[in-house]
Amino acid sequence: MSIEKVETLVVGGGQAGLAMSEHLGIAGSSHLILERERIVERWRTGRWDSLVANGPAWHDRFPTLEFADTPPDGFPNKNQVVDYFESYAKLINAPIRCGVDVLHARKNVGRRGFTVETSDGVVEAMNIVAATGPFQTPVIPPLIPENASVQQLHSNAYFNPEQLPEGAVLVVGAGSSGSQIADELLRAGKKVFLSVGPHDRPPRSYRGRDFVWWLGVLGKWDTAALAPGTEHVTIAVSGAHGGQTVDFRRFAARGMNLLGLTTHFDNGVLHFADDLANNVRRGDANYLSVLEEADEYIERNGVDLPEEPEAKVIDPEPACMTTPTLSLDLAEEGISAVIWATGYVSDYSWLDVDAFDEQGKPLHQRGVSSEPGVYFLGLPWQSRRGSSFIWGVWHDAKYVADHIAKQKNYLDFHEASLKRV
Repeated sequence: MSIEKVETLVVGGGQAGLAMSEHLGIAGSSHLILERERIVERWRTGRWDSLVANGPAWHDRFPTLEFADTPPDGFPNKNQVVDYFESYAKLINAPIRCGVDVLHARKNVGRRGFTVETSDGVVEAMNIVAATGPFQTPVIPPLIPENASVQQLHSNAYFNPEQLPEGAVLVVGAGSSGSQIADELLRAGKKVFLSVGPHDRPPRSYRGRDFVWWLGVLGKWDTAALAPGTEHVTIAVSGAHGGQTVDFRRFAARGMNLLGLTTHFDNGVLHFADDLANNVRRGDANYLSVLEEADEYIERNGVDLPEEPEAKVIDPEPACMTTPTLSLDLAEEGISAVIWATGYVSDYSWLDVDAFDEQGKPLHQRGVSSEPGVYFLGLPWQSRRGSSFIWGVWHDAKYVADHIAKQKNYLDFHEASLKRV
């Protein structure tokens, strides 16, 4: 069987892989994208039915293509996002091959490049860009036994309220996914329990501008690293229902049962930390800090935007905060389903190179790994706070493509100098 050769192999056909393709194409760099399923498969089958983007269409897009069927201030639904990326792939003529699984990639011995085994044959590449993103392997904490009389599913397997059995639902995790799913279930008439951990809770909008605009003008999208101790803090934000601020106090006022961080399970009883009030208050403080910085920016720069004093009103603490529930007997509460909105871990088991630390995390600077010729793209905080967003990965891809081009120039000079000898 013949071996296919390519300058750069991009693994993953999601937003990261497509952004990488545009910049490599502009640079005239030969490349191939391999995707095990379809373009942006996570948006197709790894999200619930009613999901919309967490940012408005004017902001959460690539600079080179606008959303065709969503107003600038609207939030595209997941089908519109899929259509957007399919249109984008055609626009840039992305050399993508779907239905091909990358099985193993290794560094060539004694010569440049890598040998990559795929389900469709062998590819040799001078560079590899791992653009598989952070949402690879769903994490379900091993707390409730699989044989317990309750349905358990990760948020990536939740699609709509109708798929759940009769009875109450516990959602574990109150980031963007968990809070939106819990809200949807409550609106559907379900009895809902929500386990709330530490989180940031930005305003959806303030004084007539969306929070993505505020983070932009305040320079927060370009923050290079998280503050110590906040590396795993989730963000509760939503574009659902036209875009509304996530407010856990108001969730409780509507009948949602809020709980602290889920800790352990014992004989049918699930236990929770006594940290709900602190977690909610810290989220409120984060919310108010954004409003304060926005006010200071307006005053300092003379920006003409309407005042919004009601935005600073924090509702009273509900009973679940003042007298928290620390344990739940699932059977007694009629809980028939548990949805784990507990995130993902990356899987780079296919990439057999010296580019990872002891925990298996990529060793890199802005996507340029410690193994020459290996690059990463689509990682949270790859170069800045905005890296995991659609527009952010586009800018990170440009940096990686520029690095690939610079390295090629050095190596081309070396090869040419050998011929002159």
